[in-house]
Amino acid sequence: MTLRLAIVNWRDPWHPAAGGAERYAWELARRLAGRGARVRYVTCRAPGQARRERVEGVEFVRMGGRFTVYPLVLLWTLFHRRSVDAVIDCQNGIPFFTPWALPRRVPVLCAVFHVHDEQFGLYFPGWLARVGRTLEGPVARWTYRRHACTAISLTTRAALRERLGWTGPIYIVPVGVDVPAAPEPVPEPEGGPELVCVTRLVPHKRVDLLLDLADRLRARWPDLRVRVIGRGPEGDRLAKEVAARGLGDVVVLHGFVPEDEKTALLARADLHLSTSRGEGWGLSVAEAAALGVPSVAYDVEGLRDAVRDGVTGWLVPAGGELAEVVERALAELADPGCRAALAGACRRWAAEFDWDRTADRMAELLEASVRAGSAATGDDDAHVVSGYGGPQPRVVEGPVRDEIFREPGAAATARPATPLERLLGRPGDGWSDKHG
Repeated sequence: MTLRLAIVNWRDPWHPAAGGAERYAWELARRLAGRGARVRYVTCRAPGQARRERVEGVEFVRMGGRFTVYPLVLLWTLFHRRSVDAVIDCQNGIPFFTPWALPRRVPVLCAVFHVHDEQFGLYFPGWLARVGRTLEGPVARWTYRRHACTAISLTTRAALRERLGWTGPIYIVPVGVDVPAAPEPVPEPEGGPELVCVTRLVPHKRVDLLLDLADRLRARWPDLRVRVIGRGPEGDRLAKEVAARGLGDVVVLHGFVPEDEKTALLARADLHLSTSRGEGWGLSVAEAAALGVPSVAYDVEGLRDAVRDGVTGWLVPAGGELAEVVERALAELADPGCRAALAGACRRWAAEFDWDRTADRMAELLEASVRAGSAATGDDDAHVVSGYGGPQPRVVEGPVRDEIFREPGAAATARPATPLERLLGRPGDGWSDKHG
């Protein structure tokens, strides 16, 4: 039977404000469509975008703007409630509350990328921020109580439990990484270090901290370059700040660049930097790691999952100084042996995350949920099982695990998965915090 799937998301990957969440939804959509599912991606419509189109087998349905998309998608769901078998409801701060419009037998996976509660106040006035936190927390918790969530990292899962009080099942379906082809050769940087940050220019990414870093380090490295790749509403303000602080010869705001140029700039960097106050994961960190480039990031949600501290990069502890950690990282990278070991560990870590395996995990959850008539489970722990679905042991959870446990003797031979096994989706983590 053909799976009829709706993916509802605030934006699509071609929206001017698209980010990692849109990339995640799109990578799942096109892979699931390629496996035979009928996938409809329902989202808002940016100026100039077609209301309907088909891309790589995915049907795009676009309607409404930043806020009006929510009631319009809910209305679309109500009209199509008999023609969908399952829904991936993407929560970018606020979900779409699709269970309100669906028959109870249609399973919903609420895909959460990271918890936004603290970020609402950065973008909205106080009263609207309170509305956002209420919708993200108590209202969503009640709406999806008979369904399930997917989280892209261990810390996102923990934040759902600890900060939003989520009581329903939460499964892990991580972000994948495209391992890029070798970039075209570029001239080796001369003089000072090359530091690169790939990010959207929005308040919670805290790009101003990179200006402080450049100001502090340029005395030691006059030829230092801090390259910022990305666009966003903070772009004009940051450009004025760079000029006002006399950092034009140190900080380069590249804006949007084509993928091949971004890859080339990343590949030649000594370090990738992330100054975000919190993420669901850290896609740019993983993309840099795929090129053998370690990252310095703050020890915050998501980024502490994406960076193996001391192995694939360095984390700035709470209350710590970004410049001190960057200087320590550059000192270690000055040793060729250390640099080679870090690059190898980065590539091995990035190789653990693959979009096809991500799609496999989501597809298994969706298909088992449709067969069960629910995405929920009474026990949302993950387990390692052997001899089911292939010769190799594997990590399973939710309705997939429940199906296997109905086989005679299956539960008795299973064991609980470790947190890192759950993230990687395979038994035996092979990683620690201090060696790879």
